[in-house]
Amino acid sequence: MAAYNKFNQFVQNLANGAMNLGSDALHVMLSNVAPNGATNQNLADITEIGVGNGYAAGGNAVTTTSCTQTSGTLKLILVSTVFTASGGTIGPFRYAVLYDATPTSPLKPLIAWWDYGSSITLNATETFTVSFDGTNGVLQIA
Repeated sequence: MAAYNKFNQFVQNLANGAMNLGSDALHVMLSNVAPNGATNQNLADITEIGVGNGYAAGGNAVTTTSCTQTSGTLKLILVSTVFTASGGTIGPFRYAVLYDATPTSPLKPLIAWWDYGSSITLNATETFTVSFDGTNGVLQIA
């Protein structure tokens, strides 16, 4: 499983109330250019793969199962999302990027990304699942 990497600006966006992880529309998009956690802030800072063959601009919407606080720790749990190539290839891509599609200021702020270690190309009918930990969550804030 690929490791979680947060974008530094994500912390400030939460502190400023720019994001509501429990109700905002979260999305995962694919890239083949390495994100920079220290400087990337918004979706526009990320190079998205080309659209088509089953891949839509902005990637896939993800469903929030829960965003709850227990004993002082907030845990965000998301449903895994599947990308399916149809009519041709998707990719190549190496990175899955989670962002908040709801805010307009800042516009589409970044949350985190996962590095899958090497470029991946999906041929027609092949799938790729971005898996989220259903027990420990995508992230925890204590």
